[in-house]
Amino acid sequence: MISANNVTLRLGKTALFEDVNIKFTEGNCYGIIGANGAGKSTFLRILSGQLEPTKGDVSITPGERLSFLQQDHFKYDEFPVLDTVIMGNQHLYDVMKEKDAIYAKPDFSDEDGIRASELEGEFAEMNGWEAESDAATLLNGLGVGTELHYSLMKDLNGNEKVKVLLAQALFGNPDILLLDEPTNHLDLDAITWLEEFLINFNNTVIVVSHDRYFLNKVCTHIADIDYAKIQLYAGNYDFWYESSQLLIKQMKEANKKKEEKIKELQEFISRFSANASKSKQATSRKRALEKIELDEIKPSSRKYPFIDFRPNREIGNEVLFVEDLSKTIDGVKVLDNLTFTVGHDDKIAFVGGNEQAKTVLFKILMGEMEPDSGSFKWGVTTSQTYFPKDSGYEFENDYTIAEWLSQYSENKDATYVRGFLGRMLFPGDAGIKKVKVLSGGEKVRCILSKMMISGANVLILDEPTNHLDMESITALNNGLIKFPGVVLFASHDHQFVQTTANRIMEILPGGTLIDKITTYDEYLESDDMARKRAVFSMDDADEDN
Repeated sequence: MISANNVTLRLGKTALFEDVNIKFTEGNCYGIIGANGAGKSTFLRILSGQLEPTKGDVSITPGERLSFLQQDHFKYDEFPVLDTVIMGNQHLYDVMKEKDAIYAKPDFSDEDGIRASELEGEFAEMNGWEAESDAATLLNGLGVGTELHYSLMKDLNGNEKVKVLLAQALFGNPDILLLDEPTNHLDLDAITWLEEFLINFNNTVIVVSHDRYFLNKVCTHIADIDYAKIQLYAGNYDFWYESSQLLIKQMKEANKKKEEKIKELQEFISRFSANASKSKQATSRKRALEKIELDEIKPSSRKYPFIDFRPNREIGNEVLFVEDLSKTIDGVKVLDNLTFTVGHDDKIAFVGGNEQAKTVLFKILMGEMEPDSGSFKWGVTTSQTYFPKDSGYEFENDYTIAEWLSQYSENKDATYVRGFLGRMLFPGDAGIKKVKVLSGGEKVRCILSKMMISGANVLILDEPTNHLDMESITALNNGLIKFPGVVLFASHDHQFVQTTANRIMEILPGGTLIDKITTYDEYLESDDMARKRAVFSMDDADEDN
């Protein structure tokens, strides 16, 4: 068990947390939620001991081991991948290295023999002989192939590093597991594997995530941070949402009844206070009136942007024709003779682990990259706008937010542009903030503003939910659902894909395509997915042999 006892954290005069008392018990998975800036990641750092609270303390059941997901992706660059995972149990790793160092001595003494014997016993008690195989199992489950297990961390790409650090946090069956945004940069297969791992994990899990489907799948409790307090709810994310909305509704209804009673008493007092025969009753009503207290209903500090894509022109029947499109990068076939047609009602999710293929396809369709062969043609009624996976180049200038957005607007009126910014949570003076100092989430909201102001009837979005908080993801999700045009998008957010897409495409390793008119959940249960899993399983077996 881990608990926070009267924890307060002050940043200057502002209290991020105030006298927080909460217990996290064994066998439960707790989802930490709250608006951007509420302190979710900060609270995890307090629990992990990386940050000292201003007041109060954190207590852990004696003898229990705590593990957390490292955020420094360069910390282990000089270590092999397997060693990095085993470092998740630092004591086991230290024993292993000390033992190896003793055996490597050219002048092995009696004292060395005694110490080695002690270490061997301790190593065996911690299941040290299974450490490498356990680490390899975690890595394979997350999609880090066996060929990378003995590579140095510095030789891995960013997504692979994230998976290794996640395996490190999971390694060795920790008693308390803290995970800050564990699904970021994971493909959907890895997320599914992680969900199953956590569902079957018997100890304490505390997780911060913006992935609603993930929270619904794994969480037994939700801890909601708002107004410097943490309120604990039993159940998953959907249960929290319904419960919190019901609580507010009940409080409003109770207040309404109280207000009606107050009005009734006030009318009686006003009517009869001057009447001698009724004065005693009026006095009694006054006392009753003084005792009525309305419940304080604070509106949530969460803020939802207003995302509404309105095309300037209705889209025609001919949207996009792609024929025999191929692209090889660094000797790897990324796209292999892709052929498909997009209809005017299509909202297509590109799914699967071939991340590069999705990005390359989108860049080709937007004219940012040339194919090696094949062609594509947009319909004459179409207009496209694009959300790139990496939009950093858009903000390498000295523009204010308002100036930056104005360059993409036909209507240069400042009030018109500020209206878009206000809807995207950049009110008033926020519009004069320089774009080069924006956070990741703010940059995403700027790109979405640019897309809205374009009036395009085809939206192409490459991982738009990265860096967004849950409120913005919900707003974008709803905006795409009601958008009357065509959407081509890639996302790792299961609920986002399931509720938006009516057609699923998966570009397989090697660049070939599976194309199904279906929902995402139906696709995951389809024969195509079963065949794909069977092929991958046979490939893995061949590698093992």
